[in-house]
Amino acid sequence: MTIHKTLPPIHIHPIMFVFIIISFLTGTFVEMFIILGIVLWHELGHYLAAAHFKWRVNKVMLWIFGGVMDTDEHGNRPVIEEFIVTIAGPFQHVIIYFFMLIISSLSLLPSSIISTILIYNTTIFVFNLLPIWPLDGGKILFFLISKKLSFQKAYHVIIILSMALCFIIIIVQLLFLPFTLSAFLIMVFLIIENRSEWKNRHFVFIRFLLNRYKGNNWIKSVKPIIVPSNSSLMEVFSHFKRDVKHSIYIQMPNDRRLAIDETDCLRSYFFDKSYHKTIGEVASLTTI
Repeated sequence: MTIHKTLPPIHIHPIMFVFIIISFLTGTFVEMFIILGIVLWHELGHYLAAAHFKWRVNKVMLWIFGGVMDTDEHGNRPVIEEFIVTIAGPFQHVIIYFFMLIISSLSLLPSSIISTILIYNTTIFVFNLLPIWPLDGGKILFFLISKKLSFQKAYHVIIILSMALCFIIIIVQLLFLPFTLSAFLIMVFLIIENRSEWKNRHFVFIRFLLNRYKGNNWIKSVKPIIVPSNSSLMEVFSHFKRDVKHSIYIQMPNDRRLAIDETDCLRSYFFDKSYHKTIGEVASLTTI
């Protein structure tokens, strides 16, 4: 296993500085230091797994109760590989439980500190498994949805579900639970993040297609797609699934049927710039 000798750049999200200031004002700086340590340990798990698979990691962004590893590999790696990288973060919390058990048995830290570490470790562990994008639980749900739906539809579904769940949690907190500013700000932050993802969904989809065009996709199976001849290339691409290579069958007028490989469609779009041609027109030119 080849591990990079240096860690990627580590950045702190601006919202973290708000919580750091609050921790100084409320005398909870020790708790904040513990949280940052756990979050950094969590992200280290993601990074080590990504380095094992030779992913290109740009940076790690830390924010309250979690972090984000910025990489160019999402969408073009095998689902099982991305699942391993994702689950490697939560697995780090299991290691913390093991360490705390040893430290407690040897009385290396005060019981109050150990108790605080265990509380925050459990909180961050459970929080990151919530089915909200871009938390680990949201990514795992996205992988599961991707098994049934196309990449584009699965991406849209996970973002919409994530925003809906954030709003539900806020409403439940305001109506039925004691209000905590930190929990409220975290949910607002996640809504903003998902709103940004929704605004950039077309760019994410184009990046997914561009990686397929370059051959940077892993093929587990082959599945045909049947589309009418007047479909645009983007409408055809909207059927593309992860880990699957598609043979495209076009229903032409007069009950004729033409076949074209997905590579030819992608080449027509990205290389020939046939943005406004239908799949029927592209197939007719390809088969001449």
